[in-house]
Amino acid sequence: MSNTLQPLIKTHNLAIGYKSKGQDVRSLHSDINVKLNAGEFVCLLGPNGAGKSTLLQTMCGFIPELDGVVFINNRPISSVSGKELSLMVSVVLTERIEVSNMTVFDLVSLGRSPYTGFFGRMRKRDVKKVKEAISAVGLNGFESRLLVQMSDGERQKAMIAKALVQETPLIVLDEPTAFLDLPSRIELMHLLRQLSHTRNKGILLSTHDLDLALQMADKVWLLAEGKKMESGTPEDLVLTNEFRRFFEREGILFDNNTGQFTIDEKKLKTIRLVGKGIEYKWVSRALARKGFASSDEPVSGMEVEIRSDGHPEYLLTGPSGKTHRLRTIEDLLDQIDTENSSL
Repeated sequence: MSNTLQPLIKTHNLAIGYKSKGQDVRSLHSDINVKLNAGEFVCLLGPNGAGKSTLLQTMCGFIPELDGVVFINNRPISSVSGKELSLMVSVVLTERIEVSNMTVFDLVSLGRSPYTGFFGRMRKRDVKKVKEAISAVGLNGFESRLLVQMSDGERQKAMIAKALVQETPLIVLDEPTAFLDLPSRIELMHLLRQLSHTRNKGILLSTHDLDLALQMADKVWLLAEGKKMESGTPEDLVLTNEFRRFFEREGILFDNNTGQFTIDEKKLKTIRLVGKGIEYKWVSRALARKGFASSDEPVSGMEVEIRSDGHPEYLLTGPSGKTHRLRTIEDLLDQIDTENSSL
């Protein structure tokens, strides 16, 4: 991955918001100073209503700045014509495409409109680039497939191909994984990261997939109501507790060790857990869901010993001293309930 000295896009003391029907101005955020370089994959994270879409639309020139400046290729975006802008940034919005007779080729071809002129005549070079973009997103053989016959994940890939064939250095996506199942979200995020790094493109997307952003993003931008926008590598934002500050709510905690959210339940009891490896992790997690804290130290009450020789076995010793041999975590939890009910 390479960075250029000059960012593809940056903001200087940017204020974002919009005007109501009565022309009253509503400011959402101010003093936003961020930048995005070529070859960077950046995720914009924040709760619903934080202003993520407003920020993206402002940075793409769809909404004017309330204050400050958005620079694209070192030029104020307000001085860039629509034609020039279409050669600098391509945008993928959240809305589903519902056109009954549109094929993948038809959709992706729309990305060549900055190059095909008023009548949209496709030359051999344009056709070749459309096919190359379709292949690049893993849709080989889908050129003639109708969009209505495709899954949400496949349609989103087609939208990314449309952005690719526009041949802009910057691609901006608003919630591209919103309608997708988990495997499709992972696949799409991996695809975007790969395209950013292998094609030296700046890719910026808004998402609620915090776990995937932590794993894949080069940089993360954090946006929330009433807080100053923060940006940095995912690791720095975890270590400085910014993720906690932005996302923790009463009863919901962000665990810096695992990078995951947990429910803050009062641990009524402690269970001694003896074991190691992946079974230890998942038993501990299951116990936490039941409201137990796991401990390596001897404690009064119950003890679970994990044995694994390719076939896990869980030995539960209850307050009576009797040991139960159990084969699944489900059986272990059921037996813990039985032991508790007999106290």
